[in-house]
Amino acid sequence: MSDTSSSPSTATGTPGPAVTHAETYAEAERALLARWPETRLDPTLERVEAFTHLLGDPQKAYPVIHLTGTNGKTSTSRMIDTLITALGLRTGRFTSPHVESMTERISLDGVPLTEEQFTHAFNDVAPYAALVDRDSVHPLSFFETVVGMAYSAFADAPVDAAIVEVGMGGAWDATNVADGRVAVITPVSVDHAQYLGETPADIAVEKAGIIKPGATVVMAQQPLEVTEVLLERAAEVGATVAREGLEFGVVHRLPAVGGQMLHLQGLRGEYDEVFLPLYGAHQAQNAALALAAVEAFAGDEALDPDLVREAFGQVTSPGRLEVVRRSPTIVLDAAHNPHGAAAVAEALQDSFTFSPLIGVVGVMADKDYEGVLAAFEPVMAEIVCTQNSTQRSMPAEDLAEVARGIFGVDRVHVARRLDDALDKAATLAEAGGVYGEAIGSGGVLVTGSVITVGEARSMLTSRAADREAAREESHRSRTGEGR
Repeated sequence: MSDTSSSPSTATGTPGPAVTHAETYAEAERALLARWPETRLDPTLERVEAFTHLLGDPQKAYPVIHLTGTNGKTSTSRMIDTLITALGLRTGRFTSPHVESMTERISLDGVPLTEEQFTHAFNDVAPYAALVDRDSVHPLSFFETVVGMAYSAFADAPVDAAIVEVGMGGAWDATNVADGRVAVITPVSVDHAQYLGETPADIAVEKAGIIKPGATVVMAQQPLEVTEVLLERAAEVGATVAREGLEFGVVHRLPAVGGQMLHLQGLRGEYDEVFLPLYGAHQAQNAALALAAVEAFAGDEALDPDLVREAFGQVTSPGRLEVVRRSPTIVLDAAHNPHGAAAVAEALQDSFTFSPLIGVVGVMADKDYEGVLAAFEPVMAEIVCTQNSTQRSMPAEDLAEVARGIFGVDRVHVARRLDDALDKAATLAEAGGVYGEAIGSGGVLVTGSVITVGEARSMLTSRAADREAAREESHRSRTGEGR
């Protein structure tokens, strides 16, 4: 993804000097955030191509599984990563955006870089980024720089396979300097319309850009107009296509405690009694997509069924229907468009029995927030409208005004601060909501934006850590330990 918006250092049109060395993670983070952000696009790969060329084209040092689509990319990439690691291969994974820490974007063997490793990766590429900045009309963006960091870190490791998720679109995304051996297309719907197009078919043209000559395309079920675009691109470049529902898919799924049991049809064989510790039919479809992608990557033989079961049983996906607290249960999901919200609403009815469910919703002002609210209205008894800390966040009261037209006045609350919103929602859930439903059966869903979910996750896990520390201190005081 190539960006053209201004950072504070470039607001006057004169870029500040690029940082070529960071002593600490905080310095590396600040230097990256001072670059042009991810919210505006300049449709060219010229800068990132120049950058990776100076780095020695590290993206050509290993085979790549490249993912695009509107929803499900991160969960699917994490499943692919876990499966390939189970095969005994070393993996690198690039995902975006991050939930809590920038380090999450670059992983080795399924584990995000440490802050020290991330700083080292920054310092490895920063002098070359400065050279590209000097010779370009626009300096490298935040995203372009982190892509270069990831590709370089994967080559240095070295990895046997890189799982790479696009930032936005495909054709002009900075990750697309790599040629994926396998191109994975998750469900395509309308998101980032101001950048990618107003219809699924328009968006599919951009997504199809990651399909390269001779690749295998592993494609989720799509609207007909999207399928036609993707198949046309595959035919143009001589790529092989595997489609969900035809060559692979979910044979059967059954909700289970802590997730679901799956029977999957892969490209090379069938795999039954697969436990996936994630919720919802959409995650089962992501699992089928991941399985087919790994089969296409690995060769002509079916995978060991026991290996598949073991790998899927270890999958995690933070911020995707993630339960982070009990009493009341608080669930986080980063759904930020109507398609994602509808999948989450269905999964909540499928796998949970909250009565009532209280929503904590904070959205970005440039998203289809009306569509998101409409998708959640049937399953949320009440909603607490809030906002996250970014400038792109829609003000809580503005969101509440829209929500009142969808939910009705009595079901809408406002809490500008996210911590206050979490407390308000927890109180409503514990009390049974304004409709007096069973006390103790309520739950909270925090959603609307990856950033909202990330900030809530940090708050809730910090509170949990504080409570645990207090319990340990109380125990020591009672027993005299440590004296």
